[in-house]
Amino acid sequence: MITLRAGMAQRVDIFRTKSVEQSMRDTEAPEHQLRKRLTAVDLTVFGIGVIVGTGIFVLTGQVAKELAGPAVALSFIVAAVVCGLAALCYAEFASTIPVAGSAYTFSFATLGEFPAWIIGWDLMLEMALASAVVAVGWSGYFSSLLNSMGLYLPSWMAGDDPVVNVPAVIIVLILTGVLIAGIKLSSRVNLIIVAIKLTVIMLVIVAGLFFINVANYSPFIPGSIPTEASSGLKAPLIQVLFGITPVAFGVLGIFSAAAIVFFAFIGFDIVATAAEETIKPQRDMPRGIIGSLVICTILYVAVSLVVVGMQKYTELSSSAPLADAFTSVGQHWAAALISIGAIAGLTTVVMILMLGQTRVLFAMCRDGLLPRKLAKVHPRTGTPAVLTAIVGLVAAVLAGLISLSALAELVNIGTLFAFVVVSAGVIILRRTRPDLHRAFRVPMVPVLPVLAVLACFYLMLNLPVETWLRFLIWMVVGGVLYFFYGYRHSTVAGDQPLSPKP
Repeated sequence: MITLRAGMAQRVDIFRTKSVEQSMRDTEAPEHQLRKRLTAVDLTVFGIGVIVGTGIFVLTGQVAKELAGPAVALSFIVAAVVCGLAALCYAEFASTIPVAGSAYTFSFATLGEFPAWIIGWDLMLEMALASAVVAVGWSGYFSSLLNSMGLYLPSWMAGDDPVVNVPAVIIVLILTGVLIAGIKLSSRVNLIIVAIKLTVIMLVIVAGLFFINVANYSPFIPGSIPTEASSGLKAPLIQVLFGITPVAFGVLGIFSAAAIVFFAFIGFDIVATAAEETIKPQRDMPRGIIGSLVICTILYVAVSLVVVGMQKYTELSSSAPLADAFTSVGQHWAAALISIGAIAGLTTVVMILMLGQTRVLFAMCRDGLLPRKLAKVHPRTGTPAVLTAIVGLVAAVLAGLISLSALAELVNIGTLFAFVVVSAGVIILRRTRPDLHRAFRVPMVPVLPVLAVLACFYLMLNLPVETWLRFLIWMVVGGVLYFFYGYRHSTVAGDQPLSPKP
């Protein structure tokens, strides 16, 4: 009987929550204290920096040609609404619990330690793969720009199948150095590069307006046609479970396209990882998260309307639609300009993804779920320098040596899973801690958080079966690691520290 009770207590123990008050106290320990340097402008620029990548130059034309036609602008709006629901939930949490860790920290306060570990493990996968994948993309654009200038890198260090992707490794290591040097320097570098990126995008939009042919917008919503269904592990889970056949164009095509362009918005959640380094998080976190999402939505809609206006959607290129649209009207200068914009865009994406991953790991280390020694802050720079260096080295190795294209969709499912948990967590914390001061409150709770959960889960169902299997395997590995290390070394037990278990 005693053994049974002990076993039951252990099972319950993994769902111990970390109070908001304890989370706030942890940020005051000198050796684990991040410096508060960021403003609402910094956070908004961080959000724009990580959201706007090559998707704005590639994805807009691709989905217009294959799924939505000129109505791709509506697809971006639908995706923005879905992201907006999740963004509201992130904004409430980040202003209520302004602590590093984002969804991991929010889950710890609402669902408990083991669910928080799973979310943290999930975010590690999302950000590690994403930063490496984007660095490889940066290398491709950088090599292409050099080629246009008559400079050619050896095939072993760049190109489609290099032995070591040297440009990707170099950019990751440079950005790691910037992140180690301090959060304010990181924000200034990000501001400069985002300014270059936005300038290129605005020039492309304004220049494209002079070459729009109104006839290309007709029909705005082309008639729907069934598309060829995938089979086996590559089939979307929703098709396997419910036998739903994918549709291109028409109203359903707009929503099918929205499920794809949704991933062009991923990144606003990473703003929440910098809550602990924000001077006035209760006021500025909601502004940064929601403001960056609104600005990026306007940019995406504007670019999509320009590209389908310049060239008939059926004739758009799938690989470089915006550049080819300008080429089709005799404006060859745009290709080089777009390459510069893409390089600038991807540079900030890599940097902020690594920033986000470092802050999530920092929070997990501070709680003892990973080695606590790694959560120490450098006395001069005020950053977790050792942890940042480790993240940078891992990202550099992944980007330089491993082909990641088959794993890229794991980034999508990992992000959506975090969105689901955070949205549900808002409802839970409202019920368990109604006394907390909330500088920002999601309206219409529980309706809007429930809608966010349903919308994100629907998008998860549109991902292939093989992506789900890889995700589940990663989660199982994380669960095993938690019980072998995290549970035994956790420093959290209600409001009292635990001694590591022998």
